[in-house]
Amino acid sequence: MDTENENSLDANQQPEGEQHPKEVITKITGMYKDWFLDYASYVILERAVPALEDGFKPVHRRIMQSMKDLDDGRYNKVANIVGHTMQYHPHGDASIGDAMVQLGQKELLIDTQGNWGNILTGDRAAASRYIEARISKFALDVVYNPKITEWQASYDGRRKEPINLPVMFPLLLAQGAEGIAVGLSTRILPHNFIELIDATVKHLQGKKFTIYPDFPTSGIMDVSNYNDGLRGGKLRVRAKISQRDKNTLVVNEIPYSTTTTTLIESIIKANEKGKIKVKHIEDNTAENVEILIHLPNNISPDRTIDALYAFTNCEISISPLSCIIMGHKPHFIGVSEILRLSTDHTVNLLKSELEIKLEEFQEQWHFASLERIFIEKRIYRDIEEEETWDGVIQAIDKGLQPHIGHLKRAITENDIVRLTEIRIKRISKFDIDKAQQKIEALEDEIAQIKHHLEHLIEYAIDYFKKLKKNHGEGRERKTELRLFEDIEATKVIIRNTKLYVNRKEGFVGTALKKDEYVTDCSDIDDIICFTEDGTMKVTKVDDKTYIGKNIIHVAVFKKKDKRTIYNLIYRDGKNGNSHVKRFAVTSITRDREYSVGKGKPGTKIHYFSANPNGEAEVVTVYLRQVGSIKKLKFEIDFAEILIKGRNSKGNIASKHPIKKVELKEEGVSTLKPRKIWFDETVKRLNVDERGELLGEFRGEDRILLITQDGMLTTIVPELTTRFDLPYIVMEKWQPKKPLTAVYWEGEKERYYVKRFFVDNQDKEENIISDHPKSQLELISTDYIPVLEIVYRKARRKEQRPNDEINLKEFISIKGIKAQGNQLTTESVTQLNLLEPIASAEEETEEIPEVKNETGDFTQNIEKGDDEDKSQTKLFDD
Repeated sequence: MDTENENSLDANQQPEGEQHPKEVITKITGMYKDWFLDYASYVILERAVPALEDGFKPVHRRIMQSMKDLDDGRYNKVANIVGHTMQYHPHGDASIGDAMVQLGQKELLIDTQGNWGNILTGDRAAASRYIEARISKFALDVVYNPKITEWQASYDGRRKEPINLPVMFPLLLAQGAEGIAVGLSTRILPHNFIELIDATVKHLQGKKFTIYPDFPTSGIMDVSNYNDGLRGGKLRVRAKISQRDKNTLVVNEIPYSTTTTTLIESIIKANEKGKIKVKHIEDNTAENVEILIHLPNNISPDRTIDALYAFTNCEISISPLSCIIMGHKPHFIGVSEILRLSTDHTVNLLKSELEIKLEEFQEQWHFASLERIFIEKRIYRDIEEEETWDGVIQAIDKGLQPHIGHLKRAITENDIVRLTEIRIKRISKFDIDKAQQKIEALEDEIAQIKHHLEHLIEYAIDYFKKLKKNHGEGRERKTELRLFEDIEATKVIIRNTKLYVNRKEGFVGTALKKDEYVTDCSDIDDIICFTEDGTMKVTKVDDKTYIGKNIIHVAVFKKKDKRTIYNLIYRDGKNGNSHVKRFAVTSITRDREYSVGKGKPGTKIHYFSANPNGEAEVVTVYLRQVGSIKKLKFEIDFAEILIKGRNSKGNIASKHPIKKVELKEEGVSTLKPRKIWFDETVKRLNVDERGELLGEFRGEDRILLITQDGMLTTIVPELTTRFDLPYIVMEKWQPKKPLTAVYWEGEKERYYVKRFFVDNQDKEENIISDHPKSQLELISTDYIPVLEIVYRKARRKEQRPNDEINLKEFISIKGIKAQGNQLTTESVTQLNLLEPIASAEEETEEIPEVKNETGDFTQNIEKGDDEDKSQTKLFDD
């Protein structure tokens, strides 16, 4: 059928007196455009993004309204609630059921019964016909109030549904919300119930506040880049991992948005890739998370914990995106602003609620007053003679007029009609005193409501404090806030492959198994190479990489390593002078070739050594017999050469041709001992001057650690070590310095003192007795500690003066397992360590003078040694 011809009539064919409307042609592309925009708007407003006013998406709002419709105080089958919700929600039962399970798992608005799934393991809920739900007491308190609810017709026009529920609480922030719409998405993270109320009160008081997420899965969280939940912010969330023994790690809390299943799968995957080494994993999760990670022997638990954070879902990043519907439009605002707007909205709802209550009480007072006048003044008798309804109304109105001067409003016909409906039985039993008491009670209520309206902010503050009191128990923060240290993957990854080199042909890689073995490495390491012609290059580990012929040195490259010093003697160019130099490599661009000299053709390295602790050897240089050279042999002590930048040309070793260079004497370190600090915030050691300085450490030095329960150990200071226990002593261990402990002996119920040395530096030992009531009172690392004893005053006796005891004289040094000497038989109230006595045997650790130190490395770099600023740096100094 030709539609166009059928619809296009000739003017002569039109019936007389009728005018055919002008035809409008709509292109299909235009229809698609409008349809897409309509669909996008619908998804954004009606499905994916929550509303600011009540914090609900439409499906959640309709579920809550359906639960209110069915509420009788008992549990309802979820299948029944889902079916009832379909009267409001024009979508399938599966989507409604899933949305209801999400609400129930948040344990705030819905009391659940049955198997509602497990957010820890990821197990799904049972079918909706097997589980039950009812509205929680909290939801009944804050979600519903039909008198202040705005209503609209449901999708089929048969029912009324709320436009927004009158939620008087920042529910959106408490529950969080996620959704993906057309062209935008939202991810608002859940926040702590109690902290939200505290922040709300602070806002009402005009004070500043800060709120951070809190997750039901607990865990540890770094909020330093939260950015108030706006786009561009990021949270780092970690599992809580502890060490049960030297071969077992325990995961007790997991990051938000993960499950024990996905966590274990990520660990297995990292183990298969060789990034970590795990013997086997046990999942004992029930009500609480418990994942046991068993490690092979000789694997560091601390390093493994860091590797778990670096390579598995034990640490994840969450990017919040705070988007809400406000005024029928999506808005991107921070969570602090959401809290302020939500609080202001709650204040307005409380005001509306009070105004409605005031109107209701005023109406009750008005009618109670009319009723009293009507009965007390016997006005009902005035209608006995009236024969018409209008006459009755007029008679009552006339009878009331002399007595209504105190009323707040005029009498209406409806008021008089209500008076005529009073039964004779009620009139006969009317008690004037009770009626007056009722009126006075209503007046008190009215006065109280007016007071609340005049002091609305104070009333709102009391309202939120009452919510906290009634519903805050058991809702304390679960996720621990902590700053995270950055974990360098190359430092914690297991060396899962081997590096080989073909020096002559100039290839390095993990696939050259027939060539020379260099070292174990990982597939994410960088390697540094030097060739005989003075070329240096850093590149990524790969199967096979060409560096250049005649490779003289290959090693795994360490980022920001100032302690590895390269000593070399090289000829600058084909006929140039020979130079000697020492340098560290701390800043470099990957895969770029550098020259140890000035890059002249014919450059050659005569001698090279890489020294991990800045060692400086002595070498013998032999010159070629050319011309009239008298001295053909001399020595160079690298300890006399300053450490400079790698671009420095170095000092002239000889202007004559060098025949060979031989090592004469092994070197010792010319670097200062490393200064190590402890950062209490991240519970880690560092060399970046963060936290408390523990001391200057050489290779053999150790840290002394003592806990409050009397466990003592010494460890080699490694920057990967974790310090999760509350140590009361953490300092550089001096083996020749005795320790003095004062402790309560639980079995004998007396204080004892002991002095001892640490005999076994590799063994963890208990320095007090094993009795369960024994406890460490004081510990001192001074040579001559002084103790003050404060005695308890005996009844009817004078206060005994305090004693000061020189503990070195009180007891001699014994073994670490010795019980020690009893301090006193008297009752003691307090023990105090006083200023120690200076000792002649006390030694101050002297640091020898050194010519080179990397602690002030930048002062030794010659001008012009900086990298080309236009280059992209792989590592920074």
